Amino acid sequence: MHRALLTSCALASLLSAQEPPAKTHPVPEDPRWLTYAGSTDADAPGSGLHVVFVAAEQEYRAEQALPMLARLLATRAGWHCTVLFALHEGKVDPTRPTVLEDPKVVHDIPGLEHLASADLLVVFTRFITLPDEQLAHLNTYLDSGKPLIGIRTANHGFRGNWTYRVAGKRVDFGVDVLGGTFLGHHGGWHREATRGIVVEANQDHPILRGVEDVFGPSDVYRTYPEGGSLPPGCTPLLLGQPLQSLAPDAEPNAEKEALPVAWTKTWTGNADRSARVFHVTMGSARDFQSAGLRRLFLNAALWCVGREERIRADLDVDLVGAYAPLESGFDHERLGVKPRPPADYR
Repeated sequence: MHRALLTSCALASLLSAQEPPAKTHPVPEDPRWLTYAGSTDADAPGSGLHVVFVAAEQEYRAEQALPMLARLLATRAGWHCTVLFALHEGKVDPTRPTVLEDPKVVHDIPGLEHLASADLLVVFTRFITLPDEQLAHLNTYLDSGKPLIGIRTANHGFRGNWTYRVAGKRVDFGVDVLGGTFLGHHGGWHREATRGIVVEANQDHPILRGVEDVFGPSDVYRTYPEGGSLPPGCTPLLLGQPLQSLAPDAEPNAEKEALPVAWTKTWTGNADRSARVFHVTMGSARDFQSAGLRRLFLNAALWCVGREERIRADLDVDLVGAYAPLESGFDHERLGVKPRPPADYR
């Protein structure tokens, strides 16, 4: 019996040694950011990949939306996820001014060096000004040929000393990289919600697989002049129809046309490597209460990294944990928005 026990233990040890070690999260834990470990199951659609989220805006509660999406991608799809924030005195502080209010303001997003291990970058920023050493990490990523997702205000996400250039020409992050910048509120700001409409001509695009019933209480952005269209190279996937109120069952505002709110394109930086890009101008924290919008995001993440064959109409996009995002807006005191440590958003 003793010999049998030793043989059994030796066999178990041998089998264990032959199993590939579980891939650990590529970013160390740190109180300045959040990490979520993905799955070791090779069948998980995002298994083995790392996505970095950057939350740094003041109106639409990115600090709540992006940790929710990170939990979803890690738990439901197997991605390793890292969420970075704009910090002030160690806290996530959406109440800090931008360069529009204070020309001397400089924001701080610790952890951007971990873009080096990212397979995908998700940006949800607004008028952020960063020190040169942090901008350098973004510039390197934009040259890398690795994919990018921009959410809502990302198309006017950086200001101040933004210096990224290609072939000597200054690059506009919104217009050039994402395919459009904020030109105004086409829908009524904080008055008219958005109903998503699939672009019929592109309904077979893998990002739209299983996507239906997209709704959000934030309004439709205009990203190109009236009478114009998305720039060449953009493929529109979803139109946003302004509604007559913020109610999910509100009637369309017949006086306002539907405009593109989600599209794909490519971006090529200084290394001459082409990257897949997805931009969605919906995306407030409350918009992401829509399962249809969460599915659109998950599908886009998989498409961006070239795993469109893993996109299924029945992928699980149920929320992971509680999610009760605050209302959008700048009246921070009334809305309950105040500086908090990153751990509060886990």
